[in-house]
Amino acid sequence: MFEIIKAAGWPIWPLLFASVIAVALIIERSITLRRSRIVPSGLVDKVVADLRRHGVSAEMIQRVAAHSPLGQVLAAGLRNVKSSREVMKESIEEAGRSVVHDLERFLTTLGTIASIAPLMGLFGTIVGMIEIFGSQTPGGANPQQLAHGISVALYNTGFGLIIAIPAMIFWRHFRALVNSFVLDMEQQAVKLVEVVHGERRP
Repeated sequence: MFEIIKAAGWPIWPLLFASVIAVALIIERSITLRRSRIVPSGLVDKVVADLRRHGVSAEMIQRVAAHSPLGQVLAAGLRNVKSSREVMKESIEEAGRSVVHDLERFLTTLGTIASIAPLMGLFGTIVGMIEIFGSQTPGGANPQQLAHGISVALYNTGFGLIIAIPAMIFWRHFRALVNSFVLDMEQQAVKLVEVVHGERRP
């Protein structure tokens, strides 16, 4: 591995740094964006049952908000449970925007790495081509410098693609996952609003 890095030249170091960040973000988002953690099943039913048995209390709202991101959205509605349907929905939507922002954390960075990694590889290719042209002398080409220039060009191009392809795949996967969570949370929140205002049976 060290020999490959040595053959690829100094342009490989920014790519290595980008790859470490990409792997760290993929692992972190894979752990964080789990359905059981974001939108646990049965939470809204438990909230409705607790609401009908004991009513709303500050302790209940705090407990629900600390439960999960879905709990934060439902807790916003519970804080305005005695208000009109419109006020309750607005408070849920505001909390939802904050939750979505948290769910999308680091996705922009991952998408940026997926976009710029091929460009960084192309930059390494250009550096390698410069070395190839620099190997040309009046007496002929310097074989060692020529070989090094080719190595720099090819290794950087390949490494840039190796980083970009999985980064793009995971970025699209996480985006789709967040969209799925958002839709699920919207449905759960609408159910809570309709139950509270008597438009739907629990």
